[in-house]
Amino acid sequence: MQTFGLILIFLAIFLLIVIYYIIVYNKIQSYKTKIDHVEGIIDETLRAKYDHIIKIEDCILKNLKEKKAYLKELRDLKKEKISNFELNRKLTEAEGIVENLYHDNDNLKDNDAILKVFEEQKLTNEKLMAGILYYNKHTSSLNNYIRKFPNNIIAKIHHVKVKPYFDGKDMTDNDIEDFKL
Repeated sequence: MQTFGLILIFLAIFLLIVIYYIIVYNKIQSYKTKIDHVEGIIDETLRAKYDHIIKIEDCILKNLKEKKAYLKELRDLKKEKISNFELNRKLTEAEGIVENLYHDNDNLKDNDAILKVFEEQKLTNEKLMAGILYYNKHTSSLNNYIRKFPNNIIAKIHHVKVKPYFDGKDMTDNDIEDFKL
């Protein structure tokens, strides 16, 4: 009878461990799914931002006397493999260039095509910002969750590692000078 009682206790403890394992695993997967989904949205939005900037430059060049490839570097990015963060930085630089071109040329102020693309660009930037905030929020939650014991053991079993934030900064390394402007 005592043996049966011990078996039941061990079985109950084992069952609790299995239930806890399943709960932690599912929560990790939920975070990963949310992060993967928003990564796709960010990718799509960055492509749209790229297309808008190229459209704006094309519209500007049609209306300028001096034809110059202001965004040659940006157009060459299609041949390179870079992170979303680096792409966003380069797109933001290019966006500044086209905005300066627009503001420096008074004959562009009433161009409806340019204004329409600028409006689309504004909406794209808002969507991108929302995606980045969502990504960083859930990345932070996942990272905090998998750093805790015993969740870290389950994360290691499934090869889940701490994810970097969208800005590319690795908060887990010892490099304190990896801040990027």
